[in-house]
Amino acid sequence: MKTVLLATNNPHKVDEVRAIVSDLGITVLTPAELGVKLEVEETESTLAGNALLKAEAAMRMSGLPALADDTGLFVAALDGAPGILSARYAGPEASAEANMRKLLSALEGHSRRQAYFATVMAYVTPETIWLGKGILRGEIVPAPRGVHGFGYDPVFQPEGYAQTLAELVPEVKNRISHRRRALDKWAAYVRHSLGDGKV
Repeated sequence: MKTVLLATNNPHKVDEVRAIVSDLGITVLTPAELGVKLEVEETESTLAGNALLKAEAAMRMSGLPALADDTGLFVAALDGAPGILSARYAGPEASAEANMRKLLSALEGHSRRQAYFATVMAYVTPETIWLGKGILRGEIVPAPRGVHGFGYDPVFQPEGYAQTLAELVPEVKNRISHRRRALDKWAAYVRHSLGDGKV
């Protein structure tokens, strides 16, 4: 059984990642389960840079292979905002509700509501660095809908669906999400590496 430290303090992300990689035979631990709180200042200007910062910090702290993600919502009418600032769009300590309110306010009067979520996963071991990206396209709805998910899920309706991500049951969201698409690439990498005895 292999063990990976997931570099996040967000319990929603932990549940989602564990559900997605449950068939890999890998134990996903969190900083909290190791008795520590991982605090990494996201100072990079890209999702990949911030994901790598978190993964490298987690590996240094624990000595375990580490997996981290950075995710952003990119809205066409707002020139890509909130982008890498998605988690703190309304301020450093802003709630998800505050971020959504600011987003919907910024889009008032816009008929062009196309957007996409992007997730970059970074996986770091003492010998290797791996990066992979997943994208989910859709649009921003006028008002929040649904009770599942987290973050901007209640206002994001993926292409091909009449529901927001927050209206979809977790099993469906986890099958189509941006994070799933990035994790599928990581899973393929891990399966290949396990076959070579590298992970």
